[in-house]
Amino acid sequence: MIVRLGYVAMSMLVANASPSKTMTATTFAKLENREAAIRKLERTAVDNINNTLRLLKHNRAYDIQLYRCSSKLIPLLGHEMLEGWDPMPVLQDAFAELGQYARLHKMRISFHPDHFTVLSTPREEVLRNSLLDLDRHVTMLEAMGLDESAKCNIHIGGAYGNKETARARFVERFRNLPERIQRRLTLENDDKTFTALETLTVCEDVRAPMVLDIHHHQVNHSEDELAEEDIAVLWPRIMHTWEGQKEQDSERHLPPKIHVSSPKNDKDVRSHADFIDAAVLMQFLRSVAPMTPKLDIMIEAKRKDEALIQLMKDVSEERDVNVLGQASFEL
Repeated sequence: MIVRLGYVAMSMLVANASPSKTMTATTFAKLENREAAIRKLERTAVDNINNTLRLLKHNRAYDIQLYRCSSKLIPLLGHEMLEGWDPMPVLQDAFAELGQYARLHKMRISFHPDHFTVLSTPREEVLRNSLLDLDRHVTMLEAMGLDESAKCNIHIGGAYGNKETARARFVERFRNLPERIQRRLTLENDDKTFTALETLTVCEDVRAPMVLDIHHHQVNHSEDELAEEDIAVLWPRIMHTWEGQKEQDSERHLPPKIHVSSPKNDKDVRSHADFIDAAVLMQFLRSVAPMTPKLDIMIEAKRKDEALIQLMKDVSEERDVNVLGQASFEL
């Protein structure tokens, strides 16, 4: 099995390269000249996109081919004070350059919209904003010129007092999404509500790929599910949800993706630690390796790319690991 590693949004190694610089709504409201304030937002967005490009160049130097973009590339996008604002014409060149670099170097790019983007909500206002947010994320990927291998990952959402009803709402609303959005979505099990098995059954219903989060499964699995060390029993079904997915500009199959993090400590098991517990990860990888030709892993550790580098050092000491590059190995 060939494993590739990636990280989320920020770099701990590249200075002054935040892709999430912003302006608060309070600051925006205080600016007397609205048009000048909007131009400032657009300049900040260009800076964020350019910093993302800097990070992709940093990633290339470290052989990192997986990267999750910040969802805060465009400050205050979607805020009620900026209703009617469309920054995309101003940002199209910056987005195109970013996407061109990603395609040239065969990088797998993704988004993970914030937790308030939920399709299972019973509140119409939240649903409306969620649909708009999904559209904005897909629009950014389209502006980068990335095909449907570039995904937006979401959770099913809350139970709102009745998990089955919430599940049904999610499935119905997913099926009513525009196809351009449906084809971009992956679904992930969460750490409080929808377990890996429950998320998998929804993925099978709506024909969306599933992103397994190992840490979430450790802290959230029902009595009907297998223990976390036996999650590999579900793995063939999870892999099946990725069938038919292709890599960018290729007929090669897009590898399944998982999320990896480690508990912060024994008292706070849901929060993410600075680094990854390699032993837990390797236990899972060895259990699925015989049936998995390729696997992509998104590291959700506080130390970002620094955690990736440390994980590579840790796994390189394993007897059955063959290091292929600075961010990939064979098991």
